[in-house]
Amino acid sequence: MPWFVVDAAGREIEPVSRYLRNLALGDASALTGRSYGYDLLRWFRVLWAVDVGWEQATEAETTAMVGWLRAAPNPQRRRSRPDSMPAGVVNPKTGKTTLQDGYAPRTIAHALTVVHGFYAFHQHYGRGPVVNPVPESRDRRARLAHRSPMEVPAPTRRARLRPKVRERQPRAIPDRLWDELFAQMRCDRDRALLACYVSSGARASELLGVRLEDVDWSAGRLWVISKGTGQRDPVPASPQAFAYTAAYLDQAGLP
Repeated sequence: MPWFVVDAAGREIEPVSRYLRNLALGDASALTGRSYGYDLLRWFRVLWAVDVGWEQATEAETTAMVGWLRAAPNPQRRRSRPDSMPAGVVNPKTGKTTLQDGYAPRTIAHALTVVHGFYAFHQHYGRGPVVNPVPESRDRRARLAHRSPMEVPAPTRRARLRPKVRERQPRAIPDRLWDELFAQMRCDRDRALLACYVSSGARASELLGVRLEDVDWSAGRLWVISKGTGQRDPVPASPQAFAYTAAYLDQAGLP
């Protein structure tokens, strides 16, 4: 297994390992197992705090986890620079809203989905509580199961404890700020990385795995190992990205 979860004494949590092993056998990526492992570690920490075994968990423990996530500060968003903008303020230059101090609604929704899947897996084998501790919306699941992709999704009621998750809006950066950003960079390596990242739309993990033989100069594309399929797929990149890449290789030499 690429990832597993341990308790405070360093012992592997076997119920979590069974679930993560099932994900791996279902051809889920290692990064998916890592993400699910962190969500389940958070869940078990809540159970340890209230002194409840995972087999006896109820909706009350789910309520405790959601309430804690709504109120607790997120240590990943701690600002160390004194000139940092306060949380939730819109940057007047870029128009982007700074992240809140707490956990985002998407993080809470993802945690609920993982915990629900964990107990659904064990219920299939007759383990754990009889009732899943994470509430679900039966009406929403029924509509999604029989919906055509061409149809507009009908509104459904959220399940209990589920936060409101807004649709993500596409963001853009004006050409003036784009040129200003590149002017602040000190080397062509950074310019090449950012230009390839933005123009190709590839994930950071995919882009950082690109080797010299994966650069198709004539066709203007990069070959990456896709996270979803695990296959070697081409992604297009801008001429500016290839120009910065060539300038960096000219300065640093071929690896």
